[in-house]
Amino acid sequence: MKRNPDIVSYIQANLRTQFFGRELHYLEETTSTQDVARGLAEKGSPEGTAVIAGTQKAGRGRLGRTWFSPEGGLAVSFVLRPPLEAIRLLPAISSVAVFRTLQNLGIKAAIKWPNDVLIQGKKVCGILIENGLDGGRLKYSIPGIGININFDTTQYPEIADISTSLSVELGHEIAIGEVAVALCSELEGLYLQISDPAYIIGEWMSNMQTIGRRISVSTGSAIIEGTARSINAAGNLIMALDDGTLKEIIAGDVTILKK
Repeated sequence: MKRNPDIVSYIQANLRTQFFGRELHYLEETTSTQDVARGLAEKGSPEGTAVIAGTQKAGRGRLGRTWFSPEGGLAVSFVLRPPLEAIRLLPAISSVAVFRTLQNLGIKAAIKWPNDVLIQGKKVCGILIENGLDGGRLKYSIPGIGININFDTTQYPEIADISTSLSVELGHEIAIGEVAVALCSELEGLYLQISDPAYIIGEWMSNMQTIGRRISVSTGSAIIEGTARSINAAGNLIMALDDGTLKEIIAGDVTILKK
C-alpha cells in the first residue's frame, strides 16, 4: 500500500479527534474506499476508522451512479457502528459536517436534500451511506464522502456543467490533509450528538437550500413537482403538492426548479 507522506503525516500531526480518523488507511489508488472500508469493518476495525484514496477507479454515488474521483479530490470512507435507529441521521451528520468544513474555509455552501453539498448551485461533494446488516442487526455503517478539492472541474466534460471544486472557488489550492482533518473533527462533533436527533435534523434543515423551494423529485417510478416544506423526524422530505396535499419522500433525486 503506497502512502502519501504529505497527507498522512499532516493528518497524523494535526488530528485532535477521539476516534474519527485515528486508524487511517491511505491508498494512492483503489476501486472504491467504500469497498476497502467494508472489508475492514468485516474484520472488526474500530469505529472511526478512515480509508482515504488519492483516486478511485470505481467510486460510487447515490442511486447507482458513478462518483468521478480524479487526482486532487478527497475520497474518504469511515467505519461506524451506530445504533440501528440512528442510521437515518448519517446523511444529515455527513452533509452538515462537510457544510461546516467549507464554512470554516470561508466558502458559502448549501445542502441539497438528502446529502449533496453545493456551491452556487454546483455540486462540490457527494455522500453515500452503505450499511452492513445481519438479519435485523446493524453490524456497521459506512459513510463515504467525496469532495472536489484541487482540480479544475471545467477540464472534465463529464462534470463540467454541474460541478465545482474548492480550488476553483477559492482561486488557489488547499492542502487535502487540512480538509480531511477539519472534516473528521466536524463529523465527530456531530456523531457524538447522535442521541439528539432533533438537534441534528435542525442543523440539517437550517443549512438546506431545498426547503421552501419549488422542486421536482424523481423517485424512479415517477417525477413529482411541488414545494419542499420540511424534513420530518425520520429524515424524509415533506413536499406540498400543487393540490395542497403533503407527500413524504423517502428517497429520490431532487432538482430545484427555477422560479
